[in-house]
Amino acid sequence: MPLPWKTILTHVPWRDVIDNAPKIADGAKKLWKGMSAKGNEPDDADAESSGEALAEAAVDTASRLDVLEASNRRLRTQMLASGELIQALGEQNAQLVAQIEANRRHTRRLGWALAGTAVVAVAALALSLQPRILEFLA
Repeated sequence: MPLPWKTILTHVPWRDVIDNAPKIADGAKKLWKGMSAKGNEPDDADAESSGEALAEAAVDTASRLDVLEASNRRLRTQMLASGELIQALGEQNAQLVAQIEANRRHTRRLGWALAGTAVVAVAALALSLQPRILEFLA
């Protein structure tokens, strides 16, 4: 069964979406800046603890640690990529909301222009039919 998109879109609180779009974009930028400020390299404390663990551990533990560090780097890279995506989506959301607001204003102006045109058309029709109405009444 197809989704009733018109019903769904008419129930969206667009005023709230428009009002919160800048907050969402700012939050995405802060998240991206916070994630990109952290480097992909481990902290000094992590390096010291991993160095001590390697010195005390067997070869099996060292290989497990290497695997875990590689996995940690991979996950951090994925997290940075996700942060970039979130930032891009936040910016696109802000642009979309701005465009929707511009379309809403444009539609309102077109509605007023249409109403004015209808008034002029009715007045022109009344003026063009006035002589015939007067003949009919006389």
